[in-house]
Amino acid sequence: MTAAPHTVLPCKHLSVSIPRPFTAVYAVLKDPANWKHWASGLGQMQQDAATGRWTAQQDGVGVVTIVFTPPNDFGVLDHRVTLPDGSEIYMPARVIANGDGCEVIFTLFRIPTMDDAMFARDAAWVKQDLEKLAGLFAQG
Repeated sequence: MTAAPHTVLPCKHLSVSIPRPFTAVYAVLKDPANWKHWASGLGQMQQDAATGRWTAQQDGVGVVTIVFTPPNDFGVLDHRVTLPDGSEIYMPARVIANGDGCEVIFTLFRIPTMDDAMFARDAAWVKQDLEKLAGLFAQG
């Protein structure tokens, strides 16, 4: 009996080094309300007080729902974005200690509807957002 083939999506791991302690960076990033200061891809997020879920209006897409991983001791910042058509995009992210500083790592999957140009554009966008994040910590 032959096993069914598994789909493995191409992906890029994008990261930025931040010369601040893991605990300080994660303390800021574990609160989704702080993402508006650097994560432009999530648009203007609002939290639904009843469900705890976040929504955002994305240009060209519409209103999306975002569910974040609860705060944890491991630096996991994963989130799922549900598009208006009901499809979900899984977005893994981590803060990991690196000496006295840390790394913020984001994995970008190339979903089947993306062509090379779209994937490259999204990767550049994520990298720009990560650089903005690093800049916020550099300011104090």
